[in-house]
Amino acid sequence: MRRDASAVLAIRPTPNRHMCWTITTIPNEPINFTRLAWFIILSMKTLRWLAFSLIFFLLSCQPNPSSSITIIDGGQITNFNSSERVPSVLLTQNGITLRANDRVLSNGVSVAVDQALSASGSIQLQLRRAITVNIVTSNEEQTIQSSAFTVGQALSEAGISLSGNDFINPPAETPITVPLTITYTPAREITISAGENTLKVRSAAGTVGEVLAEAGISLVGADTSSPLQSEASPSNGQIHVVRVYETTSVELKPIPFTTKTIESIELPLGQDNTIQAGVNGLAMIRTRVRYENGKEVSRTTESETVMREPQEQIVASGSQIVLAPVGEGSPYEYWVKVEMYATVYSPCNTGKPGCSYGTASGARAGQGIVAMDYSIYSLVAGMRVYIPGYGLATIGDTGGGPIIETALGVPRTSWIDLGFNEGEMRDMTGWVTVYFLAPAPAEIPYFLK
Repeated sequence: MRRDASAVLAIRPTPNRHMCWTITTIPNEPINFTRLAWFIILSMKTLRWLAFSLIFFLLSCQPNPSSSITIIDGGQITNFNSSERVPSVLLTQNGITLRANDRVLSNGVSVAVDQALSASGSIQLQLRRAITVNIVTSNEEQTIQSSAFTVGQALSEAGISLSGNDFINPPAETPITVPLTITYTPAREITISAGENTLKVRSAAGTVGEVLAEAGISLVGADTSSPLQSEASPSNGQIHVVRVYETTSVELKPIPFTTKTIESIELPLGQDNTIQAGVNGLAMIRTRVRYENGKEVSRTTESETVMREPQEQIVASGSQIVLAPVGEGSPYEYWVKVEMYATVYSPCNTGKPGCSYGTASGARAGQGIVAMDYSIYSLVAGMRVYIPGYGLATIGDTGGGPIIETALGVPRTSWIDLGFNEGEMRDMTGWVTVYFLAPAPAEIPYFLK
């Protein structure tokens, strides 16, 4: 290698992407690197390892070879050669401006615009310009500029975390080629219960029916849900499925016969004679039984068919007055006897404060005066009766009322209250035989027939 004796070697950094060094003479004349390498080898035989290292360093700092560059910006295609590898520099050199959110692809792969490409040979740069995307959610609506390839990628880049069963329209895999509107509803947890069974799902469906369909739950026949299938998915996340099934039962039910009573003067009063026996009828009843989630909730009679009509019972009731002796040494005759429930009272033991000797008939209260319910008193007032264990008495007072039926559990027409003198009252509470003594009245009271 030859040079001027006054020439001095100088090494200075060269501002390129490899941070290499350029060796020049003082007058800044570039040195031939190949000749310099051979000079070092020949003149530094004792330092061969240093020589090889220096050769490798110098060769690695050679400038990038020029490559064929193609830039595609929409319908505009630019071709040129360059040793530059940084996309932003290549674009600037060709007067191409990147806007916010634009995307640069190198040979079909997204690259950072400020980092050098490692590719050798021909390089193709494609610009994907950001377009307007309108994102509509249940809470808000926002408009962004995006160069994303798909709807799902645009949502992710907008800070929306996607999960399974989210509602996305158009679908997440839809390519973005023109401005569009994306409707997004995130899936939420919904609990579906059917009786004792519970299923938790995630769904963004708008109606109850759609949620159930996504969960693979079908409503069959009379099945229903709460809320109904057509209603919006509930805000509380609770859907109740009601499994409904119905059965029909058939049973035979007797139809009670009725009794017709006719008066007969041929029979003694108080004596009955069955002329025609009653026969129950028979009906077939069809009943629909409804079950919800396995539990019976209702029964509805669908039809009732009479299989056999009931036969009326006919009874002859005697009206002939026949006197008979009371017996037990009593000199009295009676025309009818009935069983009645007896209670007892005295003037100072009537169930009211104080003492009272007055009666409905005007007679003094005490032994021999008995009371009957005020509803029938006018029919029996003044009649004489005989009660074994009590003796002869006259119906001369009233009492009773509805309390007889509720407190004693007997009909008001079957109750009698036995009067006693003060200080002589005996407990005769219970059923007694009451003989109605002759003479019989012209009109027999209805409850004594």
